[in-house]
Amino acid sequence: MTAHAAPIALDFDEGIDRKTLRRLRDRFLAVNQHRWERAHSALTYRQQMLLEILPLVFHINHPALPGYVDGDCPYGVAHYQPSELTLSAARRLARTFSVRDEGKRKPDLDALFLMGSPGTLGHSVASDLDVWLCHRNDLSERGIHCLERKAERLSEWAASLGVELHVFVFCAEDWRAGRQKAEVMGENCGSAQHFLLLDEFYRTSIHLAGCHPMWWLVPADCEQRYDECMRQLVDCRFIRGEEYIDFGPVPAIPDEEFLGAGVWQLYKGIDAPWKSILKLLLIECYAQTSGQPLLSSVFKQAVFRGETGADELDPYVLLYSRLESWLSGPEVRSRLDLVRRSLYLKAGLPLTRTEEAPGQWRVHLLRQLVTRWGWTETTLSELDNRQRWRAEEVTALRRTIVTEFTHSYRLLSRMAREHGTRAAISAADINLLGRKLYAAFQRKAGKIEQINPGLAPSLAEENLAFHHQAEQGSDGEGWLLYRDLEDPADAFWQPVIRRSGNLTELMVWCYCNGLLTRSTRLNVRAGHSVASVSELKEMLDALSGFLSFPVEAAGRDALSRGVRPLRNLLLVNVGVDPQAHLTERGLHKLSARHDSLGFSGGRENLVITIDQITFNSWHEVSLQHYATGDTLVQCLKNVLASVAGNPSDIPDIQVHSHNRGHGTAIARRVQELFSDVLRQFFAGSAGPHPLRYVIEMDRRYFLLQFNGTEPGFIVLDSFGTLMGHLALPQEQYLPVVFDRYAIPENPALRAVCQASEPDSIQLFYRIRGERASIWVVDELGSISFWEQAVSNRRYLLTPLLRFLENLIERRMLRRSDAPAVLAGVQCYEVVNSDGHWRAENRPVDDSGAPLPGLEVQAVGVQEGGNRVRFDIFCGEQEFTVQEYGDRLIPAVAHYIRSLRQSHERYPVYLTDVHLPHDLDPQVYQQDIQTSQYLYYRSVLEESLNRELQSGR
Repeated sequence: MTAHAAPIALDFDEGIDRKTLRRLRDRFLAVNQHRWERAHSALTYRQQMLLEILPLVFHINHPALPGYVDGDCPYGVAHYQPSELTLSAARRLARTFSVRDEGKRKPDLDALFLMGSPGTLGHSVASDLDVWLCHRNDLSERGIHCLERKAERLSEWAASLGVELHVFVFCAEDWRAGRQKAEVMGENCGSAQHFLLLDEFYRTSIHLAGCHPMWWLVPADCEQRYDECMRQLVDCRFIRGEEYIDFGPVPAIPDEEFLGAGVWQLYKGIDAPWKSILKLLLIECYAQTSGQPLLSSVFKQAVFRGETGADELDPYVLLYSRLESWLSGPEVRSRLDLVRRSLYLKAGLPLTRTEEAPGQWRVHLLRQLVTRWGWTETTLSELDNRQRWRAEEVTALRRTIVTEFTHSYRLLSRMAREHGTRAAISAADINLLGRKLYAAFQRKAGKIEQINPGLAPSLAEENLAFHHQAEQGSDGEGWLLYRDLEDPADAFWQPVIRRSGNLTELMVWCYCNGLLTRSTRLNVRAGHSVASVSELKEMLDALSGFLSFPVEAAGRDALSRGVRPLRNLLLVNVGVDPQAHLTERGLHKLSARHDSLGFSGGRENLVITIDQITFNSWHEVSLQHYATGDTLVQCLKNVLASVAGNPSDIPDIQVHSHNRGHGTAIARRVQELFSDVLRQFFAGSAGPHPLRYVIEMDRRYFLLQFNGTEPGFIVLDSFGTLMGHLALPQEQYLPVVFDRYAIPENPALRAVCQASEPDSIQLFYRIRGERASIWVVDELGSISFWEQAVSNRRYLLTPLLRFLENLIERRMLRRSDAPAVLAGVQCYEVVNSDGHWRAENRPVDDSGAPLPGLEVQAVGVQEGGNRVRFDIFCGEQEFTVQEYGDRLIPAVAHYIRSLRQSHERYPVYLTDVHLPHDLDPQVYQQDIQTSQYLYYRSVLEESLNRELQSGR
């Protein structure tokens, strides 16, 4: 219904009369009352109470009313007198409620407004209520905090009625000065916009109580001299200044607001696209048509002209009309169609199922619009039956929305750059909003796309069929997803919902987008794989325990920090029988070894494939598939790399493997491995700690260690190769940690590594009959190992101890800051007691006693090209490389044999070795590691003893 009244013209130059100003104010109040009634009628009976008592709750600080905090909370709304409707609602809450006379007490609150969609075509059952609570500018900080707490409690009470209420507490003076407290969270627009929000406020607000907006009384064509007109009204006493509240004018939207506001609407559009599309296009329209009046100005001009009909002045109708006139060309027809669909879906009125009845003004108004648009019943039915939308339709619609969002964002960004303006959004907020946009829309390898951000109520399917490509006569290894296949042969004639090279990716996509639920009937055509319905159901159970659906958007706190993994789900051997090749060869029966990484007599690794599903702090879900090479170690390395950046928060690791082929044991073993490795490298929520972690798998050894924050692994094909690698020099102390199932045949080595300590030289030995095993762990954790014959303990240890003590003595003489712990060598015997291996300290007191035989020393000479040769001293006899060349070793051996009284060929031991500091020609080594001395000692001893044994 169209309502007209006589136009009102205010001429600030010729004169203004008070009667006309009161008539103008009353006209705005009439429009305001009509909107309030519409907002009130859209609520349920219980919810209507909230709107009725909202002003009274802040006007009277009564303990029986909702939101009460304490007796000192500010209260009192200027010029407010509660209506009988309000008092009746209050008495329904508290029968004893009554209003007491406060006398001439100065009220603490200036005004109360409702803004946004209430009372408009865009209001739906899902809409929230945004309230502006304006306090006087001299209110204490404590009083403001108390009002904010009261607002929070009132919101909690509203939630119990099914209403989402947001109360923003500020004063008009702070608003005009741009000092309002704001940050991007909840319903707050943060630092993104000021004039755009004020434009929306003036055209959508409903005055609930208190002072009236000064803006009502300043004609639209006077916005440029708003302050002058306002002062004239007050100073000349045409109005009483204390009866009005001033938020300032909106003459135009400054360029610097467009980028911030655009990003903000993109942020909101992730969860509520329809409203954001409308606002986003309005922002773009404002930016491109700067000469046209703003919608708030259009609204005010209409009221001044006498147009007071609620339908014509409906904010969403005004917004659509502006966008329709802007998007008038054929090249933007698709964008206009998206605007129409967004307005229809925002209204939330299914016209095909709603009868037009008295009081159903929204139905009437919306039907008028769709008739004007020329929509068919088919179009209406399609939109009204969103609950029947399938993944294909939602995916296409989402693509359209993302395209629109991307177009608008790029356009606004380019405008901001071209104008050389600074966006009116803080760097922190734009970074925060950008992260949410990235998490929601950015495509990247492995990321599971969320196709239904509020577009359809549900995408759940009754039936889903997973078909391997081999079933379609293809040689590929991919998978196809169908629905409602009664006969597998029907797949040739049915559309494919989705294709994927990986069954797990298809399952995770279905789960995260709501297609797959516990009630969905499954069908599997496995092709070359061994996937089954039971396996898919187990995977669904694992996914449900790992990640709740729907996947909620990340909050401000999470987005304000860098992204990090929260938890990982490892699905092992999906669609794979890890024992297929073992069964054919009968290997699984040949041994009692039950380690899943070294199973049976062939020590086979039963982990064939891994699908790593990661849920991160920005609430992104991603999947990485490992199917070739050393899949387990590759996955472990990537998990370690993701933790290294933030070791204080180690992600949870869950593992699942289908129950075929020892699946439970495989899952438990992988779980143990990941837990053990993470605990070692990141103990105490710090790290990565310097160490070398050894895993035995598939008849090989994998050595994991970090280079800074980058994990890496080395593959060693045999135990001998492993020991040779562990003896190599290190840049820092690196202890060796063996996986719990590694080296089962060599428990003594595990005991040695467990007993090693930094900044010390430790000698470990184990005597078995006439043979002894010796390990030396040096100051940086390098492990030297050899075996030798033994006649008695003293002759086994004393030469080696003499050698190590000579080395330590030289170091201490050369460096005064050498660690005191290097003053001696710790000696241990490795023993087995009741199946438990440990290293027991064995002090050697007679190491300084003289031994028969002569002192044999070697002094290294660097000859370039990494070649070191040695001069050897036997007692006082000198054998130099310069004199003997390649015949040096035979000459020394001949000399030693000549000194022996018998023809016994017992071994010779070096008591000292000197190495040059330019052992590596490219580096000057200030400190040469003990393991390097032991290496050259063993090489020389082996050469001498070989020559002694072969000599005549």
